[in-house]
Amino acid sequence: MERETVVARLLGEFGRTYAEEAGITLRDEPAPLYQLLVMTVLCSTRIKAEVATSAARELFGAGLRTPRAMAGSTHRERVVLLGRAHYVRYDESTATALGDGAELVIGKYHGDLRKLREQASGDVPRLCELLREMPRIGPVGADIFCREVQAVWPEVRPFFGERACTTAAGLGLPHTPRGLAALVPGDDIARFAAALVRVGLSKGGVEELREE
Repeated sequence: MERETVVARLLGEFGRTYAEEAGITLRDEPAPLYQLLVMTVLCSTRIKAEVATSAARELFGAGLRTPRAMAGSTHRERVVLLGRAHYVRYDESTATALGDGAELVIGKYHGDLRKLREQASGDVPRLCELLREMPRIGPVGADIFCREVQAVWPEVRPFFGERACTTAAGLGLPHTPRGLAALVPGDDIARFAAALVRVGLSKGGVEELREE
C-alpha cells in the first residue's frame, strides 16, 4: 500500500482524538483544557481507553467540567459516576486523584491551565514536568495530554510519543515526530497521532494494514 494511502486510511478510519471521544470540544480555554486533564487522569491507569472516555463523559454530564465543580463534589459522588462507566478497580483512587488534582489546578493555576502553558514557555519537556506534578499523571499521562493538546497549542507540535512512533515504524512510515508531521497538514497532526495510537492498541490493526 502506498504511503499516502496508509495515511489516508489512518486518518479516515482511526483519526478521532480521545478528547473528541470523551465529548470535549477542545479549545484554548480554561474549561475544555481542564476536561482534557481529567480525561488524561482517567486514561493513566491500566484500563481500556473506551472505558476511560466513557467515565469522562459521565463526569462532564454530571456538571464536573471545571476544577471548581470537581473540587466541590464529594469523593462518593465521583466514585458513583465512575462506576456508571464501569471504571472499576481504580475508582476509589481515581476519585481521590481527581479531587486533589482540582485543588492543585485551583491553587497553583487559579483554575486556568493556560497559566501552566505560560510557565512551560514552549518547552515541551518542561510542560511534561509540570503535568507530572498532577496526581496520577506520570510519563504516559503527560504524553497523552501533549499528544491531544497540540491541536490547540501549536508550540507542542509535532508530538507523537513512543507508542505512535513504534506503530508508524511497523507500518513502514517515518518513525520520528518530524518525519511523521511531514505527512499531514499541521491541523491534522493530533488526529494522526491518535490514529497511530489506536491502531497500535487494536488487535491485529498493524498487521492488517501491512498486509493490505
